[in-house]
Amino acid sequence: MSLWRAAAGCFVPQYGVRGPVSHPVFSSVPSVQVAQVQRIVGQWFLAEQRPLPWRVSDTSPWAVLLSEVMSQQTPVSRVEPIWRRWLELWPEPADLAAASTAMVLREWASLGYPRRALRLQECARVVVDNHGGQVPDTYDELVRLPGIGDYTAAAILSFAYGKRATVVDTNIRRVSARVFLGQALPHPTYSSAEKAFARAITPESADDAVLWAEASMELGAIVCTARTALCDQCPVRELCAWRLSGFPQDEHAHKRNPQKFTGTDRQVRGKIMKLLREEHGPVIRPRIDLVWPDLSQLERCLGSLVEDGLVEQDGEAYSLPN
Repeated sequence: MSLWRAAAGCFVPQYGVRGPVSHPVFSSVPSVQVAQVQRIVGQWFLAEQRPLPWRVSDTSPWAVLLSEVMSQQTPVSRVEPIWRRWLELWPEPADLAAASTAMVLREWASLGYPRRALRLQECARVVVDNHGGQVPDTYDELVRLPGIGDYTAAAILSFAYGKRATVVDTNIRRVSARVFLGQALPHPTYSSAEKAFARAITPESADDAVLWAEASMELGAIVCTARTALCDQCPVRELCAWRLSGFPQDEHAHKRNPQKFTGTDRQVRGKIMKLLREEHGPVIRPRIDLVWPDLSQLERCLGSLVEDGLVEQDGEAYSLPN
């Protein structure tokens, strides 16, 4: 029986570690603890989940794919209006495939990492050319699409097609590290042992696997966050190994480099792209020089945008690619 029916009080536990995990830290996690955590987190999610638009039952696989790519390293609050806009303009892969690249980059707006927009258009063209305009529903086909990696492929299988897949993002890793292992944060490197553990605790039922992925991701996104653990709001606080062990500090803190933004090439590239998005024609170099005081850094960033295919150069004039 699926955990989707948990709210009705007819849940039968079917969770637990399903396969051998040789690493001593992961193999020490009791199967019964995994089952209990998954059941409680699933029930919590069914009652408390945010009403995100891509969670609506009739959301197309294409819309799910867009939401996953757009949400990479980007807050949901910034993604939602742009996601809606893209679906108005390009409801199917064929629509995006036929759009002008300049318009695609303009409609990407301020989501950041604009190469994702180019990869999405390239992905749409491959879907049209190789898959009849339909997002494929197998892992091997998905990971061959431009811009689609292991996590995104698993998320599409799970959230778009309701298939059993091991979905692991930074939120899920953090929840597992704290609840099961008693660690403040997961190891900076996603190890083979951690991957094996994630696979082992993925529920056998497709419905249960989908719910565990969504529920644990949601818990990490809004309660068990990296900056602040809202333990008073956590449904599994009484089972959390990190809480029970006294909240030990992150033992790998020295290996983590906090990402800064101010003054970085990423900020400069963003300012150049913003200027070009706001214009509907070429921009001469002297106007671009005004966006940043360090002209050597500006030169480097402008050159990298041209190299990445995000900007076209014609002498002293620059524009978005057509």
